[in-house]
Amino acid sequence: MTKADIVANISDETGLTKKEVASVVNQFFVEVRDALYGHEHIEIRGFGTFKVVERNPRMARNPHTKEPVAVPRRHVPFFKFSKTVKNKVAKAEK
Repeated sequence: MTKADIVANISDETGLTKKEVASVVNQFFVEVRDALYGHEHIEIRGFGTFKVVERNPRMARNPHTKEPVAVPRRHVPFFKFSKTVKNKVAKAEK
């Protein structure tokens, strides 16, 4: 499913124009992105949680040369689905 599919589905369900829905969907993504840039925690109850987690520095290995490579500490975006979503996906049949 693409963003265009989401916009079309919401437009069909609500009766709003695709242009109006696209504007809202785009602004939602901007808000989530900006919050993550600021290392903010975003919780959407019944769906999941967006947050930024810190990865500790570690030693990795270059697969071609087998030499050790230092990977520095870094921050990465992380999403965790709610228990409700996990359970419904686990029980869903195709």
